Amino acid sequence: MACLSFLPLGTTVEMLSDVDLLDAYSRAVISVVDTVGPAVVGVSGVGTGMLITPDGYALTNSHVASAVKAYELTLRDGTTLKAELVGKDPHTDLAVLRASGTGLPHARLGDSGQLRVGQLVVAIGHPFGFQSTVTTGVVSALGRTMRAQSGRTIENIIQTDAALNPGNSGGPLVDTRGQVVGINTAIIAMAQGICFAVPSNTAQRVVSLLIRDGRLVRSYLGITGESWPIHRRVSRYYHLEQESGVRVAHIDPNGPAQHAGFKKEDVLISLANHSMKGVDDLQHFLTDWPVGIPAEAQLLRGTELLKRTIIPTELKS
Repeated sequence: MACLSFLPLGTTVEMLSDVDLLDAYSRAVISVVDTVGPAVVGVSGVGTGMLITPDGYALTNSHVASAVKAYELTLRDGTTLKAELVGKDPHTDLAVLRASGTGLPHARLGDSGQLRVGQLVVAIGHPFGFQSTVTTGVVSALGRTMRAQSGRTIENIIQTDAALNPGNSGGPLVDTRGQVVGINTAIIAMAQGICFAVPSNTAQRVVSLLIRDGRLVRSYLGITGESWPIHRRVSRYYHLEQESGVRVAHIDPNGPAQHAGFKKEDVLISLANHSMKGVDDLQHFLTDWPVGIPAEAQLLRGTELLKRTIIPTELKS
């Protein structure tokens, strides 16, 4: 018999009435709002953000940060704080602002890798001056891709049916434990219940680099990829220590991958001896690997294991 994570230990769904279930659901949402809500801020009246440190660092969308020139953060109690731009990354639609202050309420970024389709999530926003606007829903799909305003594909996007509006952009998507698992970033205007969030695992990496350097310099291979399973027999034959790679779904005709001999439907296994088990591994590698430095790639083309040398260029905005 199934148990819900926000019910008392040992309590099963069959033991509860409809009223009990609704009350448990409400308590879960209230707990999330109490935990994360104080950290949610309005950004200059055009979007939402959230404080992620007690000394004033705040996370929002790049497109929100680009919409204004002077930054002001509005807390739930109506307090306003002047802020400045630390850095933004249009390729992931994320930006970091910094307000002056100490002991500020702040939220923690959780592990989006633990999300499951069907999981309850809560979206908290500060749209158009309406503090702590809350909507609930479920994770509808994982591993989606969407195109950022920069034109780059953002991988591993979370799709949810938690209702959003444009003023919610930059606000947190939270699980029932109060962990921020995504940054709400987009809706499909002509569709109902289709909303997207950048995963928190992507945000953690981007935030640390923006705080350190103010910008991200990424290497670019000229491919769009998706995580892809490797047949067990092929993995055993080549003694591969991984069960998945990155399947090449598209190749830039003038990009480094094209020049290196990559082909569509190749499965990328490794780069410079770094295993590429999925899109996250590839994006982490491209953030860290220096532009212009050759890297040896291992590819599966059907059942054949190939090696190619690729020279990444800089990903442009």
